[in-house]
Amino acid sequence: MQATELYGRQILLTPTEAVALPPGTQQLPAMTVTPQLVQCRRCGSVLDRQLAQLPHQQFYCYQCLTLGRVSTLTSLYHLPEPNHFSKRPELTWTGQLTATQTACATQIKQAFIRHDRHLLWAVTGAGKTEMLFPGLAWALQHGLRVAVASPRVDVCLELAPRLQAAFATTTVAVLHGRQPEPYQYQQLTVCTTHQLLRFRAAFDVLIIDEVDAFPFAANPRLYYAVEQALKPTGALLYLTATPSTALLQQVRQKKLTISYLPLRFHRHLLPTIQVTLAPKWLAKLQRGQLIRPLQRWLAAYATSGQRFLVFVPRISQLAKVQAAIQQAQPTLIGLTVHAADPDRLTKVQQMRQAQVQYLVTTTILERGVTFPGIDVIVLGADDPVFSTAALVQIAGRVGRSKQRPTGAVRMIGASHSRRLKQAQRQIKLVNRKGRRLLNDMSTLSATTND
Repeated sequence: MQATELYGRQILLTPTEAVALPPGTQQLPAMTVTPQLVQCRRCGSVLDRQLAQLPHQQFYCYQCLTLGRVSTLTSLYHLPEPNHFSKRPELTWTGQLTATQTACATQIKQAFIRHDRHLLWAVTGAGKTEMLFPGLAWALQHGLRVAVASPRVDVCLELAPRLQAAFATTTVAVLHGRQPEPYQYQQLTVCTTHQLLRFRAAFDVLIIDEVDAFPFAANPRLYYAVEQALKPTGALLYLTATPSTALLQQVRQKKLTISYLPLRFHRHLLPTIQVTLAPKWLAKLQRGQLIRPLQRWLAAYATSGQRFLVFVPRISQLAKVQAAIQQAQPTLIGLTVHAADPDRLTKVQQMRQAQVQYLVTTTILERGVTFPGIDVIVLGADDPVFSTAALVQIAGRVGRSKQRPTGAVRMIGASHSRRLKQAQRQIKLVNRKGRRLLNDMSTLSATTND
């Protein structure tokens, strides 16, 4: 094993496998076992002693099995991160930030310089990725190691090529559970938050995108992974359009500094949610039928060629909805997709390349993916599976491109649920702030011209 495979990492090995490790490799206990406690040192989980029991008074961690079995029969092996990078990558992105984006980007860069913990709260479509570029350029130029992590593979696959294009003189490492290529030591890494469990004191700058998303939100093991992967003096940045109460409390407690941007890069407000109450939509679907408003929308899409997403609460409803759409409008070409779909990444790419007109999907596509110029329809928007944040994020798929900054967000439900009302209120609140910012900018521009 090469030393670069261990820099800033914690690799799980048996004593036999560890024989050929490079000089200076540190051996760390994989488990802490006391009469009162059994704890995994990789994911931080405090375990039920009976559930974690192996023969001969040995123990294992059942919480992070997907990354390999941690047990008292194995150890974690580690080499400290040396920042051994010969090149100093430059920003090759030639785009321009708006004045409001520049203000946030400057604050992010300063947070990196001060080794702060910072929150960027920006509406969907505000250009969060582009606002990272100045700070990332500073960090990479100073030889720091950087990771951008997201809870979802789809988001990583969207981020990686954009970062690669922005820093064309370096190689971006991409790490996720479906990655067939072997690990490579690189200065800039894009990974899922689960992959952070493989690192220890590795990153000088760590960015967590979509921090409110499943499975990161409310998962103590992944928060533990962030703390483990970040160097003690490292800078931490959270990105979100829908911050949790816990994050905002950290801001109030001065544990996090904050940047706020309530306006999209093209200066158009967020599309608002249009609710259609249809108590019998599910019963009709069971008979292979669609409610009349949905039939009208589909007929319009068949004529115009407008692309769209249809969100449903349950995987079991995907095929039924697609069959009903095909029955109503045979010329519409679409696919179904969900988290466990083996062809999920291919199907998303087909939608990106406009090879299909629509996808019927679960909440897996609620965030982190961009299909320019789409509309969205949500069936069963009052179902508990759609949280307020999820509904806001789904609405945020619409109007993201400068060429089509508006669009339709149509949500169908049996009732006007509390979560649905909260999502509408949240979008209206952000739009009020965005409108106020536009007015301030207009006033400032008029004053300057005078």
